Amino acid sequence: MAALRSGILFFFSFTSLLWGTVHGTSPNYRDALAKSILFFQGQRSGRLPPAQQVTWRSSSGLMDGLPARVDLSGGYYDAGDNVKFNFPMAYATTMLSWSALEYGKRMGPQLQEARAAIRWATDYLLKCATATPGKLYVGVGDPNVDHKCWERPEDMDTVRSVYSVSASNPGSDVAGETAAALAAASMVFRKVDPRYSKLLLRTAKSVMQFAVQYRGTYSDSLGSAVCPFYCSYSGYKDELLWGAAWLLTATNDASYLNFIQSLGANDATDIFSWDNKLAGARVLLSRRRFLTNDVSFEPFRQQAEEFMCRILPNSPSSSTQYTRGGLMYKLPESNLQYVTSITFLLASYGKYMSATKHTFNCGNIFVTPNTLRNLAKRQVDYILGENSMRMSYMVGYGANYPRRIHHRGSSLPSLTIHPQSFGCEGGFQPFYYTANPNPNILVGAIVGGPNQNDFFPDDRTDYSHSEPATYINAAIVGPLAYLASSYT
Repeated sequence: MAALRSGILFFFSFTSLLWGTVHGTSPNYRDALAKSILFFQGQRSGRLPPAQQVTWRSSSGLMDGLPARVDLSGGYYDAGDNVKFNFPMAYATTMLSWSALEYGKRMGPQLQEARAAIRWATDYLLKCATATPGKLYVGVGDPNVDHKCWERPEDMDTVRSVYSVSASNPGSDVAGETAAALAAASMVFRKVDPRYSKLLLRTAKSVMQFAVQYRGTYSDSLGSAVCPFYCSYSGYKDELLWGAAWLLTATNDASYLNFIQSLGANDATDIFSWDNKLAGARVLLSRRRFLTNDVSFEPFRQQAEEFMCRILPNSPSSSTQYTRGGLMYKLPESNLQYVTSITFLLASYGKYMSATKHTFNCGNIFVTPNTLRNLAKRQVDYILGENSMRMSYMVGYGANYPRRIHHRGSSLPSLTIHPQSFGCEGGFQPFYYTANPNPNILVGAIVGGPNQNDFFPDDRTDYSHSEPATYINAAIVGPLAYLASSYT
């Protein structure tokens, strides 16, 4: 086997290769980039720092972990509710880290903000992984109880149940994703905080070992605490592949490649999301084929290109629908989560192709780096307002954006305005069911998006289209950084 070169050098090798600048009228990608990262401050749980910029939020969840007698404060609320689901949170962390590694040199001052957003998550994930030997904590807050309330996170009076996986109740999926997040983040901090980086990597290895040794889905172990909200529908093999791919990149340890090759995670896929990581792992692994010419990674390049052929609209093997307005349309609920994640892969694979002057074919369709870049740009532009409704699906960006997002903190008056608690159900009638705009603007939040007819009702009760989420935003940070440096 050819010697494996240092994983982190791959990122800096690629990020130094600039893509061509296209001149013309484009959205303000740099503004959108800053806002896409700022959004994470609005999702923070725990004690907020003095530099908190989203000032209508206050500290919350300070006693999280108490039922298990551990400190699980911190981290992020996943979407518009007040629950901390580690499975999607860890995925968002991995994607933020990949964005910083792949596009950090294009981010300018936003790289520091991205690091802060990553660290807010990894500080919490470290607690979850190390608080109790033999356990990985994977969530705080009973979603079935939380969803019956419409209250600010600062007012939470619902039970803050603590959920974990262990040898007897395994969760290879959530553990594999947690390992991926910690390993990816370890590279983000390798130069700027070496001690923290080593802690992240050491913990990632331990969590990955747990994921491999005690196999099973966390959905089976935790049931209604995670389903139907964040069930592991794709099983755990994709997370084992994803976690091992990131650890291989971070450590250069060939044993992770041996594990990947023995895993047999070869199913075809046409999606990438918090649940299904196959496509992301294949794109990540394919970069070594491009840079080192190591044939060990050729199968991942082939699988990555099979995925691209399932996404491209004119490909004979395409299995992806597009709206009349040109938006990728995968599933009715929170469709933009798939759009942003797949767009990240399009942009990044196009970058690798460009660096090595590579092309490929989807049947009779000739695919160049620009084929992928142009599709990625089209998706981002649509999200930022180039659509038939002239609607920006990023809150606070442009003149016309969602005003009634499905988000508790945004829809209820802040503590400064209304110091008294609204109680569990007190917020529904005056603030959930009203047609009035939300009083607090969650700047940068990307909502679930329009339906298959390019229509968006801007209805708070329609969570499938109006709810933002950490994993929607995390995946668009990289493409926005690319576009900000290439189209301005």
